Amino acid sequence: MLHDVAITYHLADGSFYEAVAPTTLAIAEGEFVALVGPTGCGKSTLLNVVAGLVAPSSGTCLIHGDRLSGINGQAGYLFQAEALMPWKTALANVAVGLEVQGLPRDEATERARSWLGKVGLGAFLQRYPHQLSGGQRKRVGLAQVLARDPRMLLMDEPFGPLDAQTRAIMGDLLLGLWQADRKAVLFVTHDLEEAIALADRVVIMSAGPNASIIGDFPIDLARPRDAHEVRLQPAFVETHRAIWQVLKEEVLKGYAQANEAKA
Repeated sequence: MLHDVAITYHLADGSFYEAVAPTTLAIAEGEFVALVGPTGCGKSTLLNVVAGLVAPSSGTCLIHGDRLSGINGQAGYLFQAEALMPWKTALANVAVGLEVQGLPRDEATERARSWLGKVGLGAFLQRYPHQLSGGQRKRVGLAQVLARDPRMLLMDEPFGPLDAQTRAIMGDLLLGLWQADRKAVLFVTHDLEEAIALADRVVIMSAGPNASIIGDFPIDLARPRDAHEVRLQPAFVETHRAIWQVLKEEVLKGYAQANEAKA
C-alpha cells in the first residue's frame, strides 16, 4: 500500500520539517492493521495519504495495485470528529451519501435503514444528532461508512472521545460487522490495548521528527473475539508487554519533545 512514503513540511521561516521518514507498509485483503505511536508521530498523516487527502513528499501509495492520485474512492473513512449533518435525521444522514453515489432515493433509504438496524439503531431512525448519545452518533457514522460498501476502511481514532465502556461496546460492534465480510482495515489509535484487542497486526511508529515504523507485531489471538474479554487472556497480557517494551521509549521521547517545545 505505502512504498517509501515520506512527508516533509515547508515551514513559514523557509526551513523544512521532516515529519515521516520513508515508510513502507502493506495491508493484505481482509487484514485488520492497527497503527500505534506517540502523539504527533504521523499516524494520521499516513492514514490521510492512503485516503488521498495528503500527497506524499516522496514515495508512492498503491491501492489494489494502482497508483493513488487524488481521493481514494475505494475507501471508507471514519474520523475522530463526527461528520453528521445536524439538520438531518440519523436515517437521512446515512441515506444522503448513498444518493450522492447515484442510488435512487427509495433504495438509499432502505439500505440506510438496514445498516442502522445492524448497528443497533433501528429504533432511532428519526432522531437528530443532538438527540443521540456520543456512542449512538458514532454508530450512525459507522453505518454511513459501511453502507457505501467500500473495499477498505480507514479509521482515525474513531472511538477516542468515548468513555471506556462505550469504547469496548463499539469495539465489539466493529469486530462483529468486520467479521461478516473482512474488509481491509487501517485503524489509527493511541490506545495499545484497543489495538491488540481489535487487530491482526499492530504496527508501531517512533516519535518524530523523521518518524518511522519500528515494530510490526502479529496478534495471535483467536477470532471471533470479545474486545473486552480478550484483554483478560494471558496471551493478551504477554503481547501487550512485548509491544509496550518497544512503544514505551517512543512515548517518553514524545513527552520530552513536547516539554522542550513548551520551554
